[in-house]
Amino acid sequence: MSRLRLAGLIAGALAVLTLAVLFTLGLRINTGSDMPDLAALKAPAADHDVEIIRDAWGVPHVYGARDRDVAFGLAYAQSEDDWATLQEVVVATRGDLARHKGMDAAVTDYLVHLFRIWPTLDTEYDALPAYIREIAESYAAGVNLWAAENPGQVWDGVLPMTGRDVIAGFMFKTPFFYGLDKTFKELFAETRAKEISLGPDNAFMWTDKPTYPIGSNGFAVAPSRSTDGHTRLLVNSHQPYTGPVAWYEARLKSEEGLDITGGVFPGAPVILHGHNQHLGWANTVNKPDLADVYVLEVSPDNANQYRLDGAWRDMDVSTATIRVKLFGPFEWHAEREVKFSDHGPVLETEHGTYAVRYAGMGETRQLVQYHALNRATSLEEWLEAMRLLALPSINYIYADKAGNIAYVYNGQMPVRPEGWDWHQYLPGDRSDLIWQEYHDFEDIPKLINPASGFVINANNTPFEATAEADDLRPEDFPPHMGIETQMTNRGLRALELMRADDAISDEEFLAYKFDKTYSQDSELAALIRLWLEQDFSGDERMEAAQAHLAAFDMSADKDDTHAALALLAGEPVVWARMQGEPEPDPVQSLREAVAHLTTHWGRLDVPWGEVNRLRRGDVDLALGGGPDLLRAVYARDPKPDGRLVAQGGDTMIYVADWAPDGTLRTRSIHQFGSATLDEDSPHYADQALLYADQKFRTIPLDRSALEAEATRTYRPGRDG
Repeated sequence: MSRLRLAGLIAGALAVLTLAVLFTLGLRINTGSDMPDLAALKAPAADHDVEIIRDAWGVPHVYGARDRDVAFGLAYAQSEDDWATLQEVVVATRGDLARHKGMDAAVTDYLVHLFRIWPTLDTEYDALPAYIREIAESYAAGVNLWAAENPGQVWDGVLPMTGRDVIAGFMFKTPFFYGLDKTFKELFAETRAKEISLGPDNAFMWTDKPTYPIGSNGFAVAPSRSTDGHTRLLVNSHQPYTGPVAWYEARLKSEEGLDITGGVFPGAPVILHGHNQHLGWANTVNKPDLADVYVLEVSPDNANQYRLDGAWRDMDVSTATIRVKLFGPFEWHAEREVKFSDHGPVLETEHGTYAVRYAGMGETRQLVQYHALNRATSLEEWLEAMRLLALPSINYIYADKAGNIAYVYNGQMPVRPEGWDWHQYLPGDRSDLIWQEYHDFEDIPKLINPASGFVINANNTPFEATAEADDLRPEDFPPHMGIETQMTNRGLRALELMRADDAISDEEFLAYKFDKTYSQDSELAALIRLWLEQDFSGDERMEAAQAHLAAFDMSADKDDTHAALALLAGEPVVWARMQGEPEPDPVQSLREAVAHLTTHWGRLDVPWGEVNRLRRGDVDLALGGGPDLLRAVYARDPKPDGRLVAQGGDTMIYVADWAPDGTLRTRSIHQFGSATLDEDSPHYADQALLYADQKFRTIPLDRSALEAEATRTYRPGRDG
């Protein structure tokens, strides 16, 4: 029986013709599995005291006696609104996605085995605090209740969901936010380079054409920097509009002290970022160097041994069985060896054998930290939660009612020996290069209450986060931390605006969030300068394009008649740079943009909002904003009518505002609405117009105000 190579598995996941090489166990007939006893799935509901009140916009406000009751109610509400995505997350983190989605998901299933998600859970789950396991299991019970009430919508084998599934979701997904998938992609560049997609249409599958980046903006302004003494926090994550990392909005309140509003991803039983009555935080993606590749010397006599410190060491070898859906009841079963060295998971490629060591490997405490953040009531408690360092990456922008602000460049940053270039591959035969510890929380970059009174991050370097006099200095941190040094246009613009404004009003704070201008230091500005330097003499269309670009004021307002040409021409080039891919010729990209506008509109001066659209059901709206703007809108691959349809960017924007007396006002907007999948729901697209018009809704945190506008109130498992 031949063994599968991972290179073959990746290629096979993309071409049916390689089936004979890939799948060694042969054809099977999937006879299905019995649906669990539905009454047994519903039974845990009796142990949960929860009430869900849907506000005027359908957003669930979940009230419960205990935190675990609230988790149960959140799971039920999210299952109502986005069941298809939630069950896909469950099967993906079990390594069983290919059974339902076919060959394109086979590599993802293999990675679940390679990361040893489930063997780790078998040994570590019971070591988690009892209250965390109760929260995870209560969330699973809420999912199971809804599924038992709606069995016709459930994939075979999904039920029952368990608390382990909840923890597995955190373990599997969090490393991809700092780009771990790109490390694996690099190792197999000669086969067919792919990365994990978190988009809605091909979630968790390997793709060579990501649809949009995962980014974000976060601002915090202290009373000393505001015109009215208020403290303000912007929570502004840039995510896909739908799919496994699209935001779902909720408010959670328990009698144990939990009282928080914000966003969750499918499968998360607590708020991932948002705010409670006392404080809040915004997350943005950061990408320090958190993964290392080691070149292994494999024994010529035993492919399961590698050299370490002068001796041959046995790899830990197990076998993964991957079930792949073909058609009808037929599926293929593939066996693949999973190898692990002292460094981490082992990959065998055509050009060598490698081991990867990465931040978050074997980590199970993500929910512990998130729950502590949810429950924090002061800066001190919030910092204590951050000191857990259970989350491998992600920036935090913080603010609270006492007027404190902070920025934390969070990460599980390995303590690496000095004297090595950790951006390169490392020799795998030295145990002293296998790092064992992370830097303490006190060692990582952070700004707490800078004198300037503001902090920002927009996926840019942590060394540009506030006024220049207060910024962190690169020389204060060891090079082996691999801290980013790049700037985004969003980071440039946020600093250009806030550094110049000593007293920021509420109106200015919102205007800065929705800024649609490209900095003169941005990549797009450099491209425009390049295009204007070209000699297009005798080419009337390109001479006209140059004149058109010369009049561009760098604004992507929806009514701007110059933005369409600039953004259509610039996006392919900037996108390739962001992805580290070969760049298209900028001049050819400009020619193609000219041809596109001429073909579909017959002119170049098309208002940007005529091209850039928000579509949801019957809703079709003009959008301002664009790639890498503070008003972030990402749309690729024009539709047949020539228009771009937004698929990611600004999603679930929150503004938390604490007055000097501690009174909280919170405003929010979602790009669509609370009904993720139900096109017949009034909440399928009811927030789209507000989103397009850059307007907010006020969240009713007072129960009497909530009840006055409630559209539905119910108690899962107890009504009817």
